[in-house]
Amino acid sequence: QVQLVESGGGLVQAGGSLRLSCAASGRTFSNYMGWFRQAPGKEREFVAAISWSGGSTYYADSVKGRFTISRDNAKNTVYLQMNSLKPEDTAVYCCAVQWGYGTYSAQNEYDYWGQGTQVTVSS
Repeated sequence: QVQLVESGGGLVQAGGSLRLSCAASGRTFSNYMGWFRQAPGKEREFVAAISWSGGSTYYADSVKGRFTISRDNAKNTVYLQMNSLKPEDTAVYCCAVQWGYGTYSAQNEYDYWGQGTQVTVSS
């Protein structure tokens, strides 16, 4: 069993920054750790993912160059630094872990999910 707890969400003006954290407990070894988001009235979408070593990172085109994913395995924590935020980044952000070696952006290949943290970007 794995528990994931996100934090760091909030209200920020356009152009601002936020740093999300996702702390994992329980069985913590994983291949990919990822961030996904769901805006009101929209389907959940892939945001970013990182490999176990941290040597490989992946981003959705919509956030590339603005968001940075990182992980600290000693703390069992993954981070999402979000800069130059836009109103369209407003969503509930969830982290997830994947044990296997599937597709980093495929939601159905992730095994555990957190509850999410709200990010609201005002214009």
